[in-house]
Amino acid sequence: MSNPALHPSDAVVTSTRPLARAVRKNRTATFPLCGLLIYGNSTTYTLGKERTWESAERSTRPANSEIDGVGIIAILSKSSGPEIVLQKQFRPPINKVVIEIPAGLVDAGESAAESAVRELKEETGYVGTVTEDVGVVMFNDPGFCNTNLNLVHVTVDMSLPANQAPQPQLEENEFIEVFTTPLRELYDECKRWEREGYAIDARVGTLAEGIEVARRWKL
Repeated sequence: MSNPALHPSDAVVTSTRPLARAVRKNRTATFPLCGLLIYGNSTTYTLGKERTWESAERSTRPANSEIDGVGIIAILSKSSGPEIVLQKQFRPPINKVVIEIPAGLVDAGESAAESAVRELKEETGYVGTVTEDVGVVMFNDPGFCNTNLNLVHVTVDMSLPANQAPQPQLEENEFIEVFTTPLRELYDECKRWEREGYAIDARVGTLAEGIEVARRWKL
């Protein structure tokens, strides 16, 4: 487990270096395949023109798996209303603490549902149950890399003894703080967190926007 005295705000970027140099020193880099893509269509090729695109590709996707990882929409069923499990995690690429949903990479031979239950337990300590069919494959940032995921809906039964005092099982390099917020307040809370200096993960922001669209249009 990670040091309980550490918090997301304790981490900070101290130096940077080109990925090409990092790959030579560390062959286990998650994004080792970075390069310049050349693409076009029959018209551009006929005219002798090319287009290029810089991109990265994960090396961790298991064989025979369609996805790299899962995002977990974990809902606590409470008498006061549903609450969503979120976390604050330091992300070195942007040098900020980010408000995120629990997430992680799938293991070999693991389904998205199995991965979601495992990752939720490891990152938050909560024991959950997958309550709906896994949705479509989503691409996180197709303008930059091929990383994708499934969003998995998980319900956390607060009557279970295991969920009374959940204990995360964090890796040594993880800086994560788990918290919950009422679903109905997520949109306004995202605005408040941003004002306080946090970055909002796209999955959290998109979910909040969806809730707000449903509210405004009475869907």
